[in-house]
Amino acid sequence: MTAYANSLAAQALAATPRQNDSLPQRLGGFSTIAEALDYAAKGETGFNFYGGRGALSSTLSYAALRHRALSTARKLLAAGLKRGDRVAVVAETGADFMAVFFGCQYAGLVPAPVPYSMYIGGKDAYIAKVAGMFSAADVAAVITSEDLKEHIAAGAELAGLKLVLTHAELGALPESIMRLEGFGAGDVAYVQYSSGSTSAPKGVLIKQRAIMANTDGMVQHGFKARPDDRAFSWLPLYHDMGLVGFCLAPLVAQVTVDFLPTTAFARRPTLWLKLMSENGCTVASSPTFGYELATKRIAGDAITLDLSRWRAAGIGGDMVRADVLTRFAETFAVAGFNAKAFLPSYGMAESTLAISISDVDAPIKIDTVDLAALKNKKRAVPVRKGASGVQTRSFVVCGEPIPEHKVEVRDEQGKPLTERMVGRIFVTGPSLMAGYFNAPEATQQTIGADGYLDTGDMGYLLDGAVVITGRVKDLILHNGRNIWPQDIEWAAEAIEPLRSGEVAAFAVEGSDGDDEVVVLVECKIVEPKAQEDLRRAVHNAVHQVAGVDCSIVLVAPRSLPFTSSGKLSRAGARERYLMGEVGEIGSPQIN
Repeated sequence: MTAYANSLAAQALAATPRQNDSLPQRLGGFSTIAEALDYAAKGETGFNFYGGRGALSSTLSYAALRHRALSTARKLLAAGLKRGDRVAVVAETGADFMAVFFGCQYAGLVPAPVPYSMYIGGKDAYIAKVAGMFSAADVAAVITSEDLKEHIAAGAELAGLKLVLTHAELGALPESIMRLEGFGAGDVAYVQYSSGSTSAPKGVLIKQRAIMANTDGMVQHGFKARPDDRAFSWLPLYHDMGLVGFCLAPLVAQVTVDFLPTTAFARRPTLWLKLMSENGCTVASSPTFGYELATKRIAGDAITLDLSRWRAAGIGGDMVRADVLTRFAETFAVAGFNAKAFLPSYGMAESTLAISISDVDAPIKIDTVDLAALKNKKRAVPVRKGASGVQTRSFVVCGEPIPEHKVEVRDEQGKPLTERMVGRIFVTGPSLMAGYFNAPEATQQTIGADGYLDTGDMGYLLDGAVVITGRVKDLILHNGRNIWPQDIEWAAEAIEPLRSGEVAAFAVEGSDGDDEVVVLVECKIVEPKAQEDLRRAVHNAVHQVAGVDCSIVLVAPRSLPFTSSGKLSRAGARERYLMGEVGEIGSPQIN
């Protein structure tokens, strides 16, 4: 292609504008996803998709999305699907996924996004994973990208599913002349797989009124959408933070979104910041590891960026680490980033997404507490800054519950606790899931007769805001003491050359019947003496922070499992360790 032709192509492919010229911004108040798109389609804003090197590859205004979604709805019906059928769709970041997801809304079909990227474990693990999802949602069809068709078809065969179509094959179908019957407020919107899903995944059933309540809370009281906002996301669209936070919530506020594929972020973790700088983006979120990766990879290039317009830097999806945020803010201050932009939050798929969000107009709050009181008395006793002779732990406060939602912290008997008492977190409100699809027992175990959802997380309340201390199932009980696994992991990860996500701590039953603490450490070092030095350093760090002796197991790089949202799966690591699938470097493992 000539330079002139390239110039013409660039002119022809223009990103959707920052704001609408004539359409007044409406911050939610819609009854369904389709109604929200109908309104957004009256303006000029929409979605923009960037490739792995940062070039704009395609655009999809909300008007064009609505047009394509209506056509896709009729093609899905032409494929023989019937109202209420579940349709699995591979969530590749791009216009094809959007057309199917929103097309389902107009056709009265229930989309079930499934992962695009491979899981650790390769092809076989991916096939087993998607097969479990197809079965859990009892899907009638799956729509896939061409490059994954072979793997998706293999998963469909395992699940007994016959109708598998690529986007091109779906596009080649005629449009049905049947009348489209979309969803009402009381109908289902989609099936979302929770980030903790394992080989037997649970499909979270989200109704239209739940997604509308959650997105309304985010755009009105979370990042407080403005007419000139421009959002950015590299988050996977099969995960709640990506789908709800940066697809549906911006749509509900008619905000333009720039998308980068998750795989591109994995290869070039600073590309999202460069694109945000170029486009003047104002709203973007990431789990902790995204901020950490960007800080480590940016080198001296931060000075070339302009992040001064980034006013809402959301962070959630896992434990929010104050030290990571501090380093990010210090590193990117030269680019105009303001630490006041950090917007800590707490949420989960079972509550659509958001449970609590901090005030976007206020600086983040960090609560430093006495570590001994936290562990032994389950109480978050505040410690003055600079106090000596006291071991402390700092937690980022994740804001107050979004409107119409209530959070309670309860003890082991289910009794609500007062502020600063650590217990199990329960939530109720209009954003709660309708239940796990086709899993009534699992639903009853999670949502009580009082309408409260057991989040499985531990934490405490502080001035009405939520503070998360960890997952209940990950808590290590050793000699009558509670040990937070992240304390062990973070202490080990501070040792060079270890990085975040390369250490997993958990307890197993020892030969004498007592609990034994095991720490798996991904090791790239090949020299035996250096390996032993690393093992000794980790052991000393763990003993200092937790006061326990532990078994340090050096494992191969990239052998620790993660959830779909990028969280370390300690339960998965423990299971793989006990099954012999991961073990000491040089030792034979079961494959």
